[in-house]
Amino acid sequence: MFGFNFVKFQPSEYVMKVKNGKVVREGVGLSFYYYAPTTSVVVVPISSIDVPFMFEDMTNDFQAVTVQGQLTYRIVDYRRTTQILNYTYDLKERRYISDDPSKLAQRVINIAKVLTKKYLERVPLKEAVQSSERLAQNMTKDIAQHTEMEKLGIEVMGLSILAILPNKETMRALEAQAREEILRNADQALYERRNASIEQERRVKENELNTEIAVETKKRQIRETQLDAERSVKQKQSEMKEEQLRFDTALEEKKRELIELTVTNKKAEADAKAYELTAVMKSLQDVEPNVLQAMANMDMSPDKLIAIAFQELAENAGKIGQLNITPDLLQGLMSDTGTSGSAGSRGSGGRTR
Repeated sequence: MFGFNFVKFQPSEYVMKVKNGKVVREGVGLSFYYYAPTTSVVVVPISSIDVPFMFEDMTNDFQAVTVQGQLTYRIVDYRRTTQILNYTYDLKERRYISDDPSKLAQRVINIAKVLTKKYLERVPLKEAVQSSERLAQNMTKDIAQHTEMEKLGIEVMGLSILAILPNKETMRALEAQAREEILRNADQALYERRNASIEQERRVKENELNTEIAVETKKRQIRETQLDAERSVKQKQSEMKEEQLRFDTALEEKKRELIELTVTNKKAEADAKAYELTAVMKSLQDVEPNVLQAMANMDMSPDKLIAIAFQELAENAGKIGQLNITPDLLQGLMSDTGTSGSAGSRGSGGRTR
């Protein structure tokens, strides 16, 4: 109405109200009345902006690769950005009056492309294909230090490399090479596994042989120990036998000495008895036999005297005509109790004619 209008912006937009070439009001998410003929509005987005990119480049071994990724940035110095790029906003049409805001993303992508080219020129294809993370880290560091980014008043929040891909023919060649390498590694692993198995079997056999040798050695040691024990036992037995023989020899020697002493004593005793008998016989050689008989019968028991009497009768049996022996005499001779004086008292029981 009469050129006065009301406008309201979002909290994700930084707004500068310019009147007569001067910023009269600025801030985030403003809302105000303005006079259209004399007022201009500059609107800068303050939220982060994601910019996908994909471009081709060359490695140091002259192989073409395609780099795919995404870059995220945001505007941090609004006045510096608006000094370089035109962010004037048409409030009636609700759009920017120039295409400069869309050029900011392309400038950032161009910076990323230059840094990527700089990195890929230093590495070969194989390393480049496998260096997505390293490339992203290097690019993030280099972009943050780039002077043009500072002049544009923007800050890189993140950069990710999704893929670094060679062309199809090169990819097939790399796949074939990798496949052959994998097959060679598999063959090498199989060869090593077989060798390891053979080596393990050899070790097992060696261990078995060593075990058998150790067992035989132990058996030999046990047998030697047994033989030493038997030898020691036999030696002890031999020593005991020798000691027993020495003991028996000494005992027999003492027996021999004892026997010799006994013989000597008996010989001396016999000589003494012989001498005694010789002396007695010499003293009795002139005595009458009857006297000697009478002397011998002295102090003799009655039964012996009766026996001598019967012996004399038997010697003179041719001269005796008849011999009578009474029952009392026989009973006295046969009785154990009548050996002392009763036999002598009954001596008259026998008569001769």
